[in-house]
Amino acid sequence: MKKEILKFPLKGKYLVMLAPSFVVDFSYPKIISQLKQLGFDKVVELTFGAKMVNREYHKKLKNSKGLLISSVCPGIVETIKKNYPPLKKNLIQVDSPMIAMAKICRKFYPSHKIVFIAPCNFKRIEAAQSKEVDFVIDYKELKRIFSKQKFKNTKGKFLFDKFYNDYTKIYPIAGGLFKTAHLKNLVKPEETRILGGAKEVCNFLNNPDKRVKFLDATFCKGSCIGGPCVNSNLPIGIRRKKVLNYLKKAKTEDIPENRKGVLEKAKGISFKSNYSNT
Repeated sequence: MKKEILKFPLKGKYLVMLAPSFVVDFSYPKIISQLKQLGFDKVVELTFGAKMVNREYHKKLKNSKGLLISSVCPGIVETIKKNYPPLKKNLIQVDSPMIAMAKICRKFYPSHKIVFIAPCNFKRIEAAQSKEVDFVIDYKELKRIFSKQKFKNTKGKFLFDKFYNDYTKIYPIAGGLFKTAHLKNLVKPEETRILGGAKEVCNFLNNPDKRVKFLDATFCKGSCIGGPCVNSNLPIGIRRKKVLNYLKKAKTEDIPENRKGVLEKAKGISFKSNYSNT
């Protein structure tokens, strides 16, 4: 990941990817207009990348025998690499939604620099390691950037430029991965553990339940909506409700076909990662 500082308004071609947890801190669709005014040529969401990750998880769990640990959260990946190296082999060898979405975006917009707006700093580590994302801006930084801008009151309907996907908008809340990946027929309730918070995850890893085949783990309490770079001081329950309301609204939107995330757009892209060798 490049270390130079982004200067606004941007000059050149930049694409920005938003994690759906953004609704905890920012207004939709107003944020799309604001990002466009900062100079971003394209504004997309991670939801289509999450959909592709889910498809890969479904394949992995369909053929699994032992414990598999979700790798969508870089905080969990780094914790396991540092404190539980024997468990690196248990991490699901699939990209996170951020990396998956970046790969898709590079296919369609190869000349654009890619920026990710994140609720946590672990994404900076992940971006630097992958080299798929050029810059990371966290929510606190974005709030400061917005505070220094004089935005025009714009009219019209603002939509993400491409890759719309609705149901994975709940990815940033605890259990969002498990719910949207349709894994109920692959693993029984007693074979699944959904944990949010480093302490809870480490307690499990220190003394794992041998019945568990899938650990859906995130580093922060409440998952990404509880990230350290989130501005909101609202209780997790209210933040969760904001995400659910965002999903509800999305289901009513009239999205042009050319802006939707369809499987064909990810054709030819490998979403395989290799955490056991890093």
